Amino acid sequence: MNTETLFDKLIIFLCCLILYFCQTDFDINVAIITVVISFVGFISFFDNPVIKVVLTVGYSVLCMFVPSSIIFMPAMTYDMAIGKYRAWNVVALIPIVNFAYEASLLLTITVTGLVTLSLLIRYRTENQIKMHKQNNRLSDTAREMSSLLEQQKTDLIQQQDNELHIATLNERNRIAREIHDNVGHLLSSSILQSAALKTIAKEETVKTGLDTLNQTLTKAMNNVRESVHGIYDQSIDLNLQIQEIIDQFGFCEIKYDYFITGNPNKKIKYAFITIVKEALANVAKHSDATLVTVTLREHPALYQLIIKDNGHVKSYRTDEGLGLRNMADRVESLKGHMNISIKNGFEIFISVPKE
Repeated sequence: MNTETLFDKLIIFLCCLILYFCQTDFDINVAIITVVISFVGFISFFDNPVIKVVLTVGYSVLCMFVPSSIIFMPAMTYDMAIGKYRAWNVVALIPIVNFAYEASLLLTITVTGLVTLSLLIRYRTENQIKMHKQNNRLSDTAREMSSLLEQQKTDLIQQQDNELHIATLNERNRIAREIHDNVGHLLSSSILQSAALKTIAKEETVKTGLDTLNQTLTKAMNNVRESVHGIYDQSIDLNLQIQEIIDQFGFCEIKYDYFITGNPNKKIKYAFITIVKEALANVAKHSDATLVTVTLREHPALYQLIIKDNGHVKSYRTDEGLGLRNMADRVESLKGHMNISIKNGFEIFISVPKE
């Protein structure tokens, strides 16, 4: 019983109790009040409709033998106003008819009116409860839709940022290729031409000038080459590269999680890309796994790469084959650590310091 129905039931019972003490047709009996309170309490406590029907019928029988107890009938019919057995309220008419012969007309009308009022109050309260629940559902739906819209908005912004990031990387690649193909070619030709002119030149001053020019062009070529390599290295997106490797892997299901916000240096990028490629190749060749998880995490001082499958592994040796040895060598060259576990599958755990 919720707060609303409990308050209604209390008000109705108090009205019946006041009427009982104010009437003059019957003697006041404390035992009757005690029995009535028991019936009213039980019918409010039990939610089983069959028990409510039994209590209603039992109370009607009590009213036939103790007519004064019918004054509290409104408190009983309140709990029978709803439910599939509410038609059993008609049994209350039998003791009311009998009550009409025992009590005055005014008291009979008052009790009948209270029974009717009890039914109306219960229907009103139930409608309010239904409306309140409906409002809560609508409010929850509105909050859920608002949260969904916010999530979609966040996803859209993230997608736009990713597209912009990819476009920036592609543009860096294009610029690097343009510099390499055009400027690099022209500088290479200029270096060869200056060297050829230096060979056929006869005057020392001309040779000295051509030698200086050749050194300048060579230095410019080296600078251009370093800049192009730097642009290309920066344009490599670790997440996209690993995602492409995973998209091409069709042996089994892969769960991929990427939690790196920074931009690792090129050595770490190349190492992680190669290790993921080699590890997935090993799964396809040697494992009976149905699921592989690839996780990359960033910590304040290090990067982590975890590759785990759910295949059955009896034993392994790092000195057999080149795959695991190459992985270990790459990690060692980065001053990192690689651990392998065969508990509940095959797991490669790699940690590499940022510096």
